[in-house]
Amino acid sequence: MLHTLVRYDLHCPVYCLMPDHVHFIWIGCSARSDQKLAATFFRRFTDGLLSPNKWQQQCFDHVLREEEREHGAFQSVCHYIVENPVRKNLVIHCEDFAYSGAVVPGFPDLTPRRADFWDVFWKIYNRRMDGATAP
Repeated sequence: MLHTLVRYDLHCPVYCLMPDHVHFIWIGCSARSDQKLAATFFRRFTDGLLSPNKWQQQCFDHVLREEEREHGAFQSVCHYIVENPVRKNLVIHCEDFAYSGAVVPGFPDLTPRRADFWDVFWKIYNRRMDGATAP
């Protein structure tokens, strides 16, 4: 996923690999960010890793609606994704699920499990959007 994010100028604040599906949120970092091309690239280069299974023909994607862009709503969608293993009875606490996290190029230790995750993530993202070097 890291190659996809760098290639298409994206960050992934949350991903969750479930036994039969995957969730991830990608957020663009510039005008050249292209999530549709990124999804095609990602699917093409990970398809062989799923063998003998394959990605479904058409992925389900969802662009956040206006009401989902309100203050705190983005984090709520991300929280919903991270809680998926709990809802499916795979773990008791989402922090115990080994197959979820965040992928932000240059920040390998950044994880939604950190108490200060959103403060740090938005600081990195805003600096990236401003064209500055992240902390």
